[in-house]
Amino acid sequence: MNLIERLNTGPIICAEGYLFAMERRGYLQAGSFVPEVVLDNPEVVTQLHREFIRAGSDVVQAFTYYGHREKLRLIGKEDLLEPLQKTALNIAKEAANDFKDLDLLVCGDVANTNIFDPTDKSSSLECQSMYEEQIRWAKEAGVDFIVAETIDWVDEMKIALKAIKDEGLIAVTNFAIPKGDKTRDGYSGEEACKIMEDLGADVVGLNCHRGPKMTMKILEKIRNKVSCHVAGLPVPYRTTEAEPGFLNITDPNCEIISGQNAFPVALDGLYCNRFEMAEFAKQCYSKKINFIGICCGAEAHHVREMAVAVGKKPISMKYMPDMSKHFHHGTDKSLKKVNTEFDY
Repeated sequence: MNLIERLNTGPIICAEGYLFAMERRGYLQAGSFVPEVVLDNPEVVTQLHREFIRAGSDVVQAFTYYGHREKLRLIGKEDLLEPLQKTALNIAKEAANDFKDLDLLVCGDVANTNIFDPTDKSSSLECQSMYEEQIRWAKEAGVDFIVAETIDWVDEMKIALKAIKDEGLIAVTNFAIPKGDKTRDGYSGEEACKIMEDLGADVVGLNCHRGPKMTMKILEKIRNKVSCHVAGLPVPYRTTEAEPGFLNITDPNCEIISGQNAFPVALDGLYCNRFEMAEFAKQCYSKKINFIGICCGAEAHHVREMAVAVGKKPISMKYMPDMSKHFHHGTDKSLKKVNTEFDY
């Protein structure tokens, strides 16, 4: 079954967040955020794919996010564009092939170009060229669909969507909504998604920027506005009405960075736990938002809890917590009372 047929039968889980995961592991530099790890340490990318698959992700997303021409230009390595893209796609396909019995989907990924300027027509042409080359390589690799994501301009998303559809591929268009609850060109989340649906997007929705609560606030409006499938992939951070996006967020409980921006390397104190992400997945499921996932900051334990929350039984479910045999918190009768009854 293709993506739409799968979504028609129920929810799918899509794990993202490769940039942040690789930065925390020491394979990628925060700031420029260029996924050179694909070429420098491909085995690490493979391992993260495997962890997300075992945790219940139905989608293996090729790590091409921010592997585009503009990002590589910033670090003077534009010549690596094609090998990076093709290697990332191949890594994703090989990871999926290692789990043939799971019927996984492999997707390509295009993202915010960071060069779009509505006052500069030449930027639109440059965006178009960037999207077209990435999508062409993804199609050649045989992906099941393309995600266009973390885009906060409707007009930039239109360019990405057209490039996907011109290649005859299934398109998922996910906006990142900044403070003010509107795209940068002034559309509400639901208006932006309706425009994409009308232009042929197969799935519309939101990813990145916002935590579960601030994402759900807009997702509900999108679900009521469109008739196609809806996607929700928040970041696992506790963003608020005052600070709805994590690009400019403070941590009131950390004196060391008091008043300073916690993004991107001091977000730890704002991290959502696995149960919060599971609750988000449950809410999506109950509202018929069937493309469910998690973006920057994702870890396998989040993905697993979300998968289980919507009724899936991932491989790593075998290792779900069981505190009954814990030396202090456990209930097993063989445990020593000197430990279970002690007030730690």
